[in-house]
Amino acid sequence: MKLWIVLVLSISSYLMMAQGPPITTGTPVMLGLEGAGIRTFGKYIKKENASAYVHVFGVPYNISPKFQVGGVIPFKWVTPRGQKRVGGLSDVAVFAKYQIFKRDGVAKTFRILATLKQTFPTGDSRSMPALGTGIYQTALGLVLGRVTSRVGLYADGAYQLRSGGVTDDLVYNLSMGVPLLPHRYPQRQINAYVEFNGHYILNSEIHSLFLSPGLQYIGGRRILFEASVQLPLLQRNVEQNKSNYNVLLGTRFLFN
Repeated sequence: MKLWIVLVLSISSYLMMAQGPPITTGTPVMLGLEGAGIRTFGKYIKKENASAYVHVFGVPYNISPKFQVGGVIPFKWVTPRGQKRVGGLSDVAVFAKYQIFKRDGVAKTFRILATLKQTFPTGDSRSMPALGTGIYQTALGLVLGRVTSRVGLYADGAYQLRSGGVTDDLVYNLSMGVPLLPHRYPQRQINAYVEFNGHYILNSEIHSLFLSPGLQYIGGRRILFEASVQLPLLQRNVEQNKSNYNVLLGTRFLFN
């Protein structure tokens, strides 16, 4: 019986690395158990009247196989049309994730995490254009995922409480990932993703939805590279400075 349990866990761990985490959607799988990692990516944002570049450094650390904490440090540069570029530190965040459900089988798993994220107004909100929101934001959410050797299905959603009388909002993401190469060891895999990224601001009923196809290359147990393009499907009640497209390039590295 013990050998069977070890076999199932080994297959599930290998499967998770072969699948890889989704690019723009949260993952319920805490990779790098007993250790830490780093994720960094750059995102180019093209709008009607401006362009921006955001570079993010995220550092997760597993307190236990079920509990993870971390921090997110973003830097932002904004170039309005016909104006000088403004750049610097944006709003820093800390987060925690806790696994509330897990069911593993042979070459498949289903997991649910509860999430908490606190964002601080560290970016300059008085600059023109602003680099930060100038408010505190607390997001409570869930992350779900069902992964097999053929496909990974993921979803996350969060309700965000915002200070200063600013309307609360909802953020949600959906993802489907498919490995393009046969599973092998050591890990060498290319994953294709189709993702949807939504943002809904309450009361004002501002609603944005993006389609985000992407590719991910896993070069071994410790490192992967990823790229995604975000294309607007819906920008309801967004009257000014609508998004044209976004491009994301990034990498993740596990220390253990």
